[in-house]
This record gives sequence, C-alpha cells and structure tokens, in this order.
Amino acid sequence: MATVTAPAPRLALPGVLRHRAAHKLLLLALAAAILVPLANAHWASGSWPHALTVDLSGPLGRANDWIIDNRDSSPLFLYFFGYISNAVVLSVRAVYLVLLAAGWAGVTAFGALVAWRVAGIRLAIGTGVAFLACGLLGMWVPTMQTLALMVIAVLTSVVVGALLGLAGGLSERTDRALRPVLDTMQVLPAFAYLLPVVLVFGIGVPAAVLATVVYAAPPMARLTTLGLRNADPEVLEAVDSLGATGRQRLLTARLPLARKQLLLGLNQTIMMALSMAVIASVIGAGGLGDRVYQALASVDVGAALAAGIPIVLLAVVLDRVTAAAGEQTDESAGEPGSTLRPWLYALGATVAVAVAVRLAGALDWPSGWTLNIAEPVNRVVDWMTAHLYSGVPYLGGTADWAGHFTTWVLDPVRDGLQWLPWWSVLLIVAALAWVIGTWRTALTAVLAMAAIGVLGVWKPSLDTLSQVLAAVAVTLVLGFATGIAAARSDRVERALRPVLDVFQTMPQFVYLIPVVALFGVGRAPAVAAAVVYALPAVVRITTQGLRQVDPAALESARSLGATSTQQLRQIQLPLARPALMLAVNQGVVLVLAVVIIGGLVGGGALGYDAVFGLAQGDLATGLVAGAAIVCLGLMLDRVTQPTERRTKKGA
Repeated sequence: MATVTAPAPRLALPGVLRHRAAHKLLLLALAAAILVPLANAHWASGSWPHALTVDLSGPLGRANDWIIDNRDSSPLFLYFFGYISNAVVLSVRAVYLVLLAAGWAGVTAFGALVAWRVAGIRLAIGTGVAFLACGLLGMWVPTMQTLALMVIAVLTSVVVGALLGLAGGLSERTDRALRPVLDTMQVLPAFAYLLPVVLVFGIGVPAAVLATVVYAAPPMARLTTLGLRNADPEVLEAVDSLGATGRQRLLTARLPLARKQLLLGLNQTIMMALSMAVIASVIGAGGLGDRVYQALASVDVGAALAAGIPIVLLAVVLDRVTAAAGEQTDESAGEPGSTLRPWLYALGATVAVAVAVRLAGALDWPSGWTLNIAEPVNRVVDWMTAHLYSGVPYLGGTADWAGHFTTWVLDPVRDGLQWLPWWSVLLIVAALAWVIGTWRTALTAVLAMAAIGVLGVWKPSLDTLSQVLAAVAVTLVLGFATGIAAARSDRVERALRPVLDVFQTMPQFVYLIPVVALFGVGRAPAVAAAVVYALPAVVRITTQGLRQVDPAALESARSLGATSTQQLRQIQLPLARPALMLAVNQGVVLVLAVVIIGGLVGGGALGYDAVFGLAQGDLATGLVAGAAIVCLGLMLDRVTQPTERRTKKGA
C-alpha cells in the first residue's frame, strides 16, 4: 500500500506582511536603499540641490518681452488673440449696456419674475430683496459689471463644456482622453488659471473672462458626459427599434434623459464662474471683486464687507434659481411652451418697467437710497482690535490665538518639512500615493513634487504645504465631528443645512473678509479662511456617507446589542470609508485653493509669489509660482484620492 506524503508546510508570513500595502512599502524600501545612497553621494544636501534646479526667469522674461514687443504687430495676436479679445470686450460691454438700459427696477423685476416662474413666490421675493440690497449698499454699478462679465463667461463655459461633454458622452475614446485633462483642471487652484491668460491677453476683461471659462467649463463637461452615459438603456433600445438615426436618438432620448445632469452642470458652472470672476479682479476684471481686492489691500474691512455682501447675495440667488430649475419634474419641463413663454413674459415685463423708470427719470439707482456700512463696520473692527485682539481675561484674544497657532503649529510643521532631506519628502509622497493607489499614481505624485524642486521654489512650496496640512487637520477634525453629529441626528442636520448652503455658495474671495477682521493679516488668517471654506464640503460628504450605510448592517449590529458608539466605530465608519476618503480629498483641494489666495492677506509662500507676479508685472515669478501651485495641487490630489481602477495587473 503506497504511502502518501503530506506536503511540506508553508512558511506563514506575519499578518502585517500579508497586506498589499506592506508589499508595496517593502518594494519602496528596497528601491530607497539603492537610490538614496546614490542621491546623497551626488547631491548631499538637506534642501533641494541647486544643481537640480532650472532657472526659468531668463527664458520667461524674454518670452514676456517678446509678447509685449510683438503684441501689436504679430499676426498671431492681430488675427487670432486680438479677435478673441475684441469679441470678449464687445460682448461684455453689450451686456453691461443692456443692464444699465434696463435700470435697477428693470433688472430687479426680470430677476424676480424668472425666480417666480422657476421656484415660486418665496424665491422671487428673495431675489428682488437681494438686488435691492446691492443698490442699498451703493454697489449697483459694480454688481452690474460683475453680472455682465458673468453672463458672457457662463454662456461660453456652458457651450465649451457641453461640446466637450457631448464628445465624451458619445465616444469612449474621447472620454478616456478628456478624463485626465478634466481631472487636472478641477484640481488646480483658481489662482493658477490667471497666469497663462495674463501672459497672452494682458491685464483686463478678456483675460478675466477666458480664465473664468477655463476654470468653470470642466463641471459642465463632466456632468454632460455623465448624463449621456447614464441614460436609461431600455429607452434607448425603444428609440432604436423605431429606426431613429443617431442624431434623432441624441435629440429625442439622450439629451432629455440627461436634463437633470445638464442643469446641475449649469448650476456648478455658474457658481464656479462667479467665484473665478471675483478672483479675476486681480487681473483687471473690475466689478465687485475689484472693490473687495482694493479694500483688502488697504485692510479696509468695512469697504470689503460692503462689496462682499452683494457677491454672497448674487451667489445665493443664482444657486437657488438654477437648483430649483434642476428639481422641476420632467413632465412640467416638457409641456409645450413651458420653456419659452416665461422668458417672454419676463422680458416684456422688464421692458415695460425699464420704459416706465426711464420716463420717470429714475433709471440709475437713486443716490439718496444708499446705506454706508463701511464706517460702522470699521468702528466695530477698531473696537475688536482694542478689546478682543488681546488681553481678554482667561481667553487671550483673537490675535493671541493666531499668534499661538502660528508659533505652536504652523512654524513647527514648516520647519519640520524644510528640515527633512529632499529625498525623504519624495519617499513619503511615493509611499502615501502608492499605498492608496497604483504605481502610476505614485509616479505622478513624485514627478509633480520633484518638478517643484526643479523650478527652484522648494522652500516656499513646503511653506505652503505646511499651511495646507495644518488647515486640513483642523478641517477634518471639525468636519468629521460635525458630519457624524448631523448623520446621527435629523435635528442637527436640519439646523446645519441652511448654514452649509450659504457657506458653499460664497466665493473664495469673500472668506478673507471676516478672518482679516478677527485675526488681522498673516499665515494664521489664511489658514482660518481655508478651514471655513473647506468645512461645508467635508461635513456634507461625511454626513451623506454615514447615512448611506446599509440599514441591514446597522439592524444586525443593534440586534446583537451593539451600542450607538460601537455601531459608529465598527459598522458606519468602516462602510463609509470611500466617502470619508472623498471628504479628505475634497478638503485638501479646497484648502489649497484658499491658502493660495491667502497670499493677499499675508499668507506668504507661493500665494505671495503669485500675487506679487501679477501685481508687479513680474510674470517670471508669477508663472513659476503658478506652475509650482499646479504641481502641489496635483501631488496632493494623487496622495489623497484612492485609485478605483486598482486591478491585479495595475496594482
């Protein structure tokens, strides 16, 4: 009888080493053991080696000089960029003149009538009050300037985004080609868009409009593609069975089915365009953003608030109206004449009101109907400076808090990052990106971080990174705690909803006003503004992720006697991990956007270089800072965004 030999037992690996992340880290450690000694032998330096930097100031300066010298003679500028610039100027001016011709009463009536038809009487009253408030604050003309720029920028963004989305929705190959481009465009901070357009179009309205289009078009493109690709296949099959052509299928089935996504894309495009149009005041956009920018430059909080309130009101009105349009039922949207008739009624009423006020000689906002809030606000700020900035018993003061945060958090984090050897920073980036993604993700993040060193702005970039890390840490602590509370209590969620709605509609620029009033200028106020800006997104995503956990899993845990805390820690948080990682990613991206703008209020680092380059016409400094911002944003996105396509072959 043959004997059967048992197979030799395999050597069991420790539990930690059986994880895929441990394998990746071991491979990275082996590569580091080989490459780090070589790097130290050639470039033994703690900071980024000077030998590995490229000085772009000379080539960029010469390119800037060539553009300035040939702007009026080169065919490229005369017959291409010149025509685009003239078309933008004429379009914005035409819309602005139409708004002025309609008068304050006509514009208010038109906005209220459209809001009434789309969302009801309550929003119509709110829209009318919002426009009247802009006039009462003495900001009617700047509001119309911003609105004129917004109309052209949004129309162009919608057309460009819809065409790109249409191409991506109808072609898988085009969608794959567009996806990384749109990913990169959505990661980049708004400030980074200003620099290239200024180089080509100079300071003024054309550069502001085109920068706004580049920034605001990606949401429309993404949501158009999503809407077309998620169309009900049964409806499409029914249309095909009737012998419809590709064009008929698109017009009669796919576009109507994608209506909600298209209107959501319009909503997001409007909000991003308004945010960018305000930021573009740095490059001569004018309007409300210019008033805020000039007031912040002179630390005139009262004047900044007087211009900031109309920006917020305009954002809230546009957000509510477009969101209400997207929530309309498909049946009401498909009624004959339901789209054109209200616009004709609103237009006719506007013309009638405009003619009436013109005949009455009251076309412009009456000068006696203005309310000066700048002086009272500045008196409050002066009182705060005298009583709340420092010396408050047991609490200190807002300036003391900012100083302590800078001394105990920002300075140690910045000094620690700048103390680390350059190769260790690259290793940390590679490890974080590879653990949650693929080797391609890690390679992209490392190359982006290395490009910062090659550009010669290693230390300013680490300074900016320290502010981002500090702001993200505060944002996640507050955001996760608030999101958990909202997910576990309907009352808390209802109380938070209007607050989050308002905060999410405010443009980035406006967040600088209250922090300057409370904390003065410096890096801590820039971090505070970034926290307030990013917090609503983190709270919303966390709440939604926890509420979407499978109820059956929670019911099973309750039946086993799990407490509420155990359910949260052992069921909800693990199952909501993808949503929590998305919250981290969005928090990082949003924080970076405002930390860069914080250069306007003393944030320093890359934000200061970008502002200085734009303000002084030193495009070499500005463009290098802008490129570093792009690389930093790309690195942070890759480090915090899990890669969904994590197949066995790609991992």
